[in-house]
Amino acid sequence: MRTANRISKLPPYLFAEVTKKIARKRAEGHDVISLAIGDPDIPTPAHIVEGLCRAARDPVNHRYPESDGLPEFRRAIAEWYETRFGLTFDPDKEVLPLIGSKEGIGHIALCFIDPGDVAIVPDPGYPVYSIGTMFAGGESYFMPLVEENDFLPDLAAIPIGVASRAKLLWINYPNNPTGAVAGLEFFERVAHFAKKWDLVVCHDGPYSEVAYDGYRPVSFLQAAGARDVGIEFHSLSKTYNMTGFRVAMAVGNPVAIDALMRVKSNLDSGIFQAVQQAAITALQGPQDCIAEHNAIYQRRRDRVVEVLTKLGLRVRPPKASLYVWAKVPAGLSSIDFASQVLEATNVFVTPGIGYGSSGEGYVRISLTTPDDRIDEAMRRIAAWADSRPGGRGQ
Repeated sequence: MRTANRISKLPPYLFAEVTKKIARKRAEGHDVISLAIGDPDIPTPAHIVEGLCRAARDPVNHRYPESDGLPEFRRAIAEWYETRFGLTFDPDKEVLPLIGSKEGIGHIALCFIDPGDVAIVPDPGYPVYSIGTMFAGGESYFMPLVEENDFLPDLAAIPIGVASRAKLLWINYPNNPTGAVAGLEFFERVAHFAKKWDLVVCHDGPYSEVAYDGYRPVSFLQAAGARDVGIEFHSLSKTYNMTGFRVAMAVGNPVAIDALMRVKSNLDSGIFQAVQQAAITALQGPQDCIAEHNAIYQRRRDRVVEVLTKLGLRVRPPKASLYVWAKVPAGLSSIDFASQVLEATNVFVTPGIGYGSSGEGYVRISLTTPDDRIDEAMRRIAAWADSRPGGRGQ
């Protein structure tokens, strides 16, 4: 059997050996705590689940849905954006429901990238940005996100030869994995850069509602000129703890939305209508659950930051997102540090190198683990650090 060349180009699963170690440890009876995956552990709010159940019982929702989603769902998305960000969108031309934002992120490259074209991708960043580009036959130029620049890309450092060949520019704030945030001034620079080089900006913004200490992230599309050049991917997964529902949206430039709809209509048959009804319930129903969830995540964030700081790791308390991005001790790679922690404490943290070469030297810790397990993981790591030669921070 001969697979396509693109399959051979898929990067190897970097954490295969670590995953094997976790499986082996659990098989041996060890209590392994994984702080790796950003999958909310808090249940979906009850009123949303009830909305799903009601809709699932209606035979109208048992048939094929439309690829562009229910009109009332598109309207609910537009209304939510107007309430949250003060932005108005035409539900029929500027809004598109998605089977999870990952689906749209993976498909958008097929709309704009031809073989030999370039997508400008953040490093570290969500791997699907570059994988989707590869599937479309394009090349990824990785722009570094470094701590010295607050994990914002230096657009001026992108070579002219790259910018002139590029079709897409990916950004993601609040950021995964770094937890960095961006304001309208930065987004306006992005929009100006994109207009200069005729780029489509794809802003991945699923963490805009997961924020702390009173911080309120902005939308890229609020920036001057942004709607002329870009679209924004958003999701109900993190906002309402609906990761398993697979429901999200893209909003923004109508040409980009239409192109994505053309691809989707040929490749998928839309979102189960009962899930769309549940999403409408989420967007239009009580919103106090968001603040309640964020209070839980903030408490976990504070605990993780407190312990890691005492251990001598450099940590910036994130203003938003579900992650703490921590600098590992000098002399250790991110994989070495994560492996040592796993072997010594049965706690798994994600090596930063898995998100790109600029992620080397960091680990990502997810806050989507119950409080008692977070506390236990931090206790184990602290005890291990104390037992090492030289004690904490060495």
